[in-house]
Amino acid sequence: MSISLSGRDLISINDVTKEEMLAIFREATSLEPYARSKSDVLKGKVMALLFFEPSTRTRLSFEAAMKRLGGDVIGFEEPSMTSIAKGESLIDTAKVIENYADIIVVRHPFEGAAKAIADAVQIPVINAGSGALSHPTQALVDLYTIWREKGRIDGLTILFFGDLKYSRAVRSLVRGLLNFNVSFIFVSPELLKLREEEREFLKSMSIPFIEKSSLTSDLAREADVVYVTRIQRERFTDPMEYERVKGSYRLSMEHLQHVKNDLIILHPLPRVNELDWEIDKTPYAKYFKQVFYGLLVRMALLKMMLT
Repeated sequence: MSISLSGRDLISINDVTKEEMLAIFREATSLEPYARSKSDVLKGKVMALLFFEPSTRTRLSFEAAMKRLGGDVIGFEEPSMTSIAKGESLIDTAKVIENYADIIVVRHPFEGAAKAIADAVQIPVINAGSGALSHPTQALVDLYTIWREKGRIDGLTILFFGDLKYSRAVRSLVRGLLNFNVSFIFVSPELLKLREEEREFLKSMSIPFIEKSSLTSDLAREADVVYVTRIQRERFTDPMEYERVKGSYRLSMEHLQHVKNDLIILHPLPRVNELDWEIDKTPYAKYFKQVFYGLLVRMALLKMMLT
């Protein structure tokens, strides 16, 4: 059965069913030959990038994805150079840009911004990260990376390490993983533990999880996937709180002494000092391959939403 996302919005990872995720993964794989060349499947289509927050990977991967599929890109990455600096509202900006584009991709520091735009316009909207809670395309990239590298998602143990409170990538990935049969291990400083509402949600779903404040060799040995996140200075409202935890969590070669041979280590990037650079040389490191998979997933989304 063919699965269509045509004309749909993607605001939350909860907008996508397990069957749709798997269809996206299959489409992403089929588009891999075009990741180094070009297709004309979206020739004549225009994507608008509205980025109100700094971004490298997400913005460039969307731009590359659209161009690899033969489409065009407009937009901005510096709101101070737009009419928003003159006082124009977010919604008015979106409604103006709707006249120029076939799809809008938005990143914004406020939760709910992407949903507000989607409600205001008639063309599809993709949330490329909003607030500290939602980053659905990153979750799809992470899920696809696991699926490609492990050959499955069901039955795996996923260990999250670092900032679990402010990381929207973590929250979105955890929610996406609930479509599969997985176990969770959460390792973080006390100040950056998984949000209470997320813990309660997992409990209500009878999802098995372990919470620890330090990473031991025994914990690392249990993992099939280790997902590392940086401690995000920009999410802290209290600078002193950030100073107390910065640099306190680092995945080292020592942690990997007795891990599974087929362990994979992921990171949404950018990284600071939470990963030992020596890990880059190991077969466990998949975070740069994860970036390439991000291109494929975003190509798949654009094709499926615009055709």
